[in-house]
Amino acid sequence: MTPTLPHPILQALIGDAEVGAYFSNEADLAAMLRVESALAEAEAKVGLIDGETARRIAESCRAFQADWSGLSEGLARDGVIVPEFVRQLRGAVGEPHARSVHLGATSQDIIDTGLILRLKGVIEILGRRLDALIHALDALKRRDGATRLMAHTRMQQALPFSAADKIDTWLQPLDRLREQLQDLAPRLLVVQLGGPIGTRGELKGQGDAIADAMAEILELGLAPSWHSQRDRIGEFGAFLSLITGTLGKIGQDIALMAQNEVGEVRLATGGGSSAMPHKSNPVPAEVLVTLARFNAGMLGTLHQALVHEGERSGAAWTLEWMVLPQMAVSAASALSKAHGLMAAMSFAPSKAAGP
Repeated sequence: MTPTLPHPILQALIGDAEVGAYFSNEADLAAMLRVESALAEAEAKVGLIDGETARRIAESCRAFQADWSGLSEGLARDGVIVPEFVRQLRGAVGEPHARSVHLGATSQDIIDTGLILRLKGVIEILGRRLDALIHALDALKRRDGATRLMAHTRMQQALPFSAADKIDTWLQPLDRLREQLQDLAPRLLVVQLGGPIGTRGELKGQGDAIADAMAEILELGLAPSWHSQRDRIGEFGAFLSLITGTLGKIGQDIALMAQNEVGEVRLATGGGSSAMPHKSNPVPAEVLVTLARFNAGMLGTLHQALVHEGERSGAAWTLEWMVLPQMAVSAASALSKAHGLMAAMSFAPSKAAGP
């Protein structure tokens, strides 16, 4: 089960409620229930269990009421939530159908596929926000693009150029990231079904057909089992870091250009100071830099989770649960703050650039 994101008050500055909701305990549980229901439906399609049993499991998944304290105790005991979750679900299903719950699957099948279901929603949000930010930058370029600025190289004045030239340095990487997200999504959004050791061997020769049916039911792509192959997650984490890094560059530029002695950017609103009431601090721009540095650091930690020993690693898997949600929330927060910045800023002619 994914952890609750830390520091509730700090989330007002760096968090994102919409994406954060996909990593709540409730969202995690709902996704696992969808997977168990789809597994039963798929197994009924190939004749591994009967249709009445699949219907009973689906009904129980829809009506399931978790014993949360029991789930927490099970997670602490087993290192994974699924054994206790399956025990509770079997109790809800009742005999004679209970023995068919989770048939031929393993904990990782349920958790990984549940994660992918949630990441599908996260990707949709990131895509919409990228589109909105690209549109806002295009609008800013049309409005202020002719404004004369001074280019800076190595923190020194270089040559005059236009606001349109500056905006292009922000916009072009975002266009590429939007294309990258479209390319990445089909590789990432795939079902996980491998059984105990990733061979689908407990599914009586029907494993591939069951995985195919599950993918159709859940509207995910089909792939071989990827229990210890975490490149999909690693690639998504790299993408999240590229988002925040790209937006961090924008934030750094804006913070520098908004300095009083530079004055090439005006912000409609700013953060206050407890000691100097005359100040208007470029808080959203600063947060973009913070989120960029945070995700860059977290990416190295996430990529440590690529190192699985054998066919499954509890240590690497747990590390992934700890890191990925915060990276996704940080990327979403950065996109939201960057969009707000575009709406609240305007370019001013640089005195250094001349007439």
